[in-house]
Amino acid sequence: MKERIMDTMQKFSKAMFIPVLILPIAGILIAIGNLFTNARLLEVVPFLDNPVTTGFGTILSGSLVSILVNLGLVFSVGLAVGLANKKKSEAGFIALLGYLVFINAMNGYMGIQGMLIEGNLQGTGQTMVLGVQILDMGVFLGIFLGIVTALVHNRFADKEFNNAFQIYGGSRFVFIVLIPVVVLLAILFTSIWPFFQSGISSLGILINQSGNFGLFLYGALERLLIPTGLHHLVYTPFLYTELGGIAEVGGEIFEGARNIYFAEIANADGGLLAPSVIWDARGISKMFGLIGACLAMYHQAKPENKAKARAILIPAAVTSFIAGVTEPIEFAFMFVAPLLFVVHAGLSGLSMVVLNLLNVRAIGPNGFIDFLLYNVPLGIERTGWPMYILVGLMFFAIYYFLFRFLISMFNYKTIGREDEGGETRLYSKKDYQEKQAQGSEPASDLGLAQTIIAALGGDDNIQTVNNCYSRLRLTLLDPDKVNEGLLTGETGASGVMKRGQNVQVVYGLQVNKIRKAVDTVLNREPVEE
Repeated sequence: MKERIMDTMQKFSKAMFIPVLILPIAGILIAIGNLFTNARLLEVVPFLDNPVTTGFGTILSGSLVSILVNLGLVFSVGLAVGLANKKKSEAGFIALLGYLVFINAMNGYMGIQGMLIEGNLQGTGQTMVLGVQILDMGVFLGIFLGIVTALVHNRFADKEFNNAFQIYGGSRFVFIVLIPVVVLLAILFTSIWPFFQSGISSLGILINQSGNFGLFLYGALERLLIPTGLHHLVYTPFLYTELGGIAEVGGEIFEGARNIYFAEIANADGGLLAPSVIWDARGISKMFGLIGACLAMYHQAKPENKAKARAILIPAAVTSFIAGVTEPIEFAFMFVAPLLFVVHAGLSGLSMVVLNLLNVRAIGPNGFIDFLLYNVPLGIERTGWPMYILVGLMFFAIYYFLFRFLISMFNYKTIGREDEGGETRLYSKKDYQEKQAQGSEPASDLGLAQTIIAALGGDDNIQTVNNCYSRLRLTLLDPDKVNEGLLTGETGASGVMKRGQNVQVVYGLQVNKIRKAVDTVLNREPVEE
């Protein structure tokens, strides 16, 4: 039972990387697009102020923002593909259809119940998703629907019918079953989700009345609620309502932290920014803390996996630091090491408390670009922004040493620590020359696949074939039929691991090519993962 739970968790964690690894690319390109359109930067570098560069920046950032504002759909499709045992492309397509059915079913039921709100939806707990007004469930909706779709797909994807009904078999039958399931779930969540949202609102009021302890809760909850998409229900009231403070600027009254400091920015004669700016200092963990976490995960990766870990963590760290997009890093350890995520949330809240105790008034909602463009033009006298950086460097070190200690202590399977054996092996020029000197030629892909299949006990012994970054993952009827000597001696495998009927064969970076060849020989659909 324990092994089955562990296998399920590992499969889910692996599936999460399909949508998560897309986010750093989108975030970096959005940050680049913003460079070409930021008004303050154009004042400093006037030659960029032309229709070509500003138009390019607008199109680039605007088109990619659609990915970040539709993370529910991204996760729904990505998880369905990752969790499907077979016919993965069909599972992803069905997940897309299921997502569309869900949001429209929820919208329809909300209309019947008179729950739809006209006008501005900010702070109401409702949002527009693909042009449809629904309750704001954020990424949680995508994760939940992706899992449900995969479960239904794996159960009914092979269901076939005879005679005139045969066109309703396979993926069509999966969709037929999924429709009532999704509609009922939409109705259910319409009824229960407002209770979660009400709890968030009550916590917001409590936080504002609790001083530095409330600020700590605010910063911690804003991170803890990232996977549910409800984190903006924590900070939005503080940015745009009286919960975030009331101040008079230039003879006018403004409510909400962001409204206040925007007014103060426009008031060139103003002094030190209002203390309410602390409610929008959420970027300190994005710019500094999570970078320390990435460095810790890299240093704790196994030596043979450091190249893979570096390739994953550097884009994620750059995206977090520059643009404030943290999901790629947080989802990398959220599920494999929940304690690390709790620690991250706590440190995020603590960093805001330290800034408040030191009376730092720097504006820091997101990444480094925003930080520079907001604070440097205002000057040190109005923001105290150098102290923000010093506090950030301090928390960079705290994150690094604490994450490194916890990863080592609990042996968390963070990036680069997933395998018991070496995951990758990079062959040198010397290796190649020695191979050529022996006069041996590498076997063809299909020939190699035939040898692998034979070493695994033959076609009939193989139930499922999958792969991760460097391992061929299989489910076998009889694992005792595996010829480990043949796999390591003739096919280039660097290790074989057995856990019940689950067998993993380590091939390194060429595993995708080997997986496709094995699928071809087995007459199964090869899938790129």
